[in-house]
Amino acid sequence: MIDKLLEGNRKFREGFFRENLDHYRELTRGQSPSVLWIGCSDSRIQTGNITQTMPGTLFVHRNVGNIAPMHDWNFASVLEYAIRHLKVKEIVICGHSDCGAIKALDKESDDAYIPLWLNNAVEAKKRVDARISPPKTPEERKARSEMIEKENIALQIEHLKRYPIVKEALLKKEVQVHGLYYDLETGMLTKVA
Repeated sequence: MIDKLLEGNRKFREGFFRENLDHYRELTRGQSPSVLWIGCSDSRIQTGNITQTMPGTLFVHRNVGNIAPMHDWNFASVLEYAIRHLKVKEIVICGHSDCGAIKALDKESDDAYIPLWLNNAVEAKKRVDARISPPKTPEERKARSEMIEKENIALQIEHLKRYPIVKEALLKKEVQVHGLYYDLETGMLTKVA
């Protein structure tokens, strides 16, 4: 696989990179993205591709389940750098269909870290299950999963807004926060929160 990655890089350099050489040279002088994108680590989602944005546009933080965890130094550092130093104007939390993290909320696990991490999303599942009857058909299970995926986006926005740096930036109207949902089957990105 490493050979395929290196070959892909060669094709990238000879094609897209060369065609956009001025843009890439400009990026060597620094970055000034306008968006902090918080998305899922899922390999099926390539953020720059699904938004057709050029490198340098999005400052990206990805993790399992597109979670905005409370009390996480890594995440807090990303927020601080994006808001204070990069001066992003928008923050996006993007969830997606067929999310393994959301599916895992329904499963017992003997993993050491994943269940602890998913505690940051379990409230989304509880909220949806309080609103609907238990699903009986595959279609109902799929609909429930999508509802939890979208509720998780809203929940993570709530978490995000608890960070003092985000609260302050919102009060000063320096940033806007958005929730987006990506459908793997259609390729469509929609605003959900």
